[in-house]
Amino acid sequence: MNRSRVWMTLVAVALVASGAAFAQDAAKVAKGKAVFADRKCKTCHSVAGVGNPKGSLDGVGDKITADETKQWLNNPKEMAEKAGATRKPPMKPVASLPAADLDALVTYLQTLKK
Repeated sequence: MNRSRVWMTLVAVALVASGAAFAQDAAKVAKGKAVFADRKCKTCHSVAGVGNPKGSLDGVGDKITADETKQWLNNPKEMAEKAGATRKPPMKPVASLPAADLDALVTYLQTLKK
């Protein structure tokens, strides 16, 4: 009987913790989506058909890792050369973006999966 209470308590704690983590992730994704809008990223990129179709980001979360996404945002010229991308005009780096906003933007972009 005592073991089942311990087990149920552990399961409850795990569920609460995962719910809190999910809420944090949802808030981070929402913040990243807002950063995407505020920085006017849809001028050059699109998500779900909204924005510039020449730079569709649909499925980007399946194609590159979070680290690669961050590299694209910080060093787009280097990453474009590495990928052989020739799109004009070249993407500008977001180096002036606060670290928390950059992290949120990367988190949002990683949710864009097909």
